[in-house]
Amino acid sequence: MKKLLQSILLCLVATSVQAQIDQPKEIRTTEKFGEYTVHYNVFNSASIPASVAETYKLVRGKDRALVNISLTKTENGSTSLGLPAIVSAASKNLMQQKQALKFIEIKEGDATYYLAPFVFNNEEVLHFDVQVSADANSKPMSFTFNRTLYTE
Repeated sequence: MKKLLQSILLCLVATSVQAQIDQPKEIRTTEKFGEYTVHYNVFNSASIPASVAETYKLVRGKDRALVNISLTKTENGSTSLGLPAIVSAASKNLMQQKQALKFIEIKEGDATYYLAPFVFNNEEVLHFDVQVSADANSKPMSFTFNRTLYTE
């Protein structure tokens, strides 16, 4: 009986450990710099409606993605929409091949955000180095993030 209880306990511990390993990690999409917050994400360009892609001259495809960056400012408990900013970034793969990203400024009403298209390979892990400045006189807010991209 004692052996059976030990076996059950061992199975429960192993299952619990495996369940913790299989849990998805939280994906960060913001970086805070005092009153400023930089919002970022990467998504496949195939998810953009054809009409929107045509308007902004973006190429859609399963091997094409976009980095989206926006800058907001929180003052007196109120957060702005995306602000005009100076944005630059580069991606680097596991082979240390670097690609500078060219951002397109998108203005929709009072919001401004930035998109940079790029091509990727299936299951490619990319490291992004990003710099955002609120204006030409402010110190850049720099950060890095990683994403694994899939064509399907």
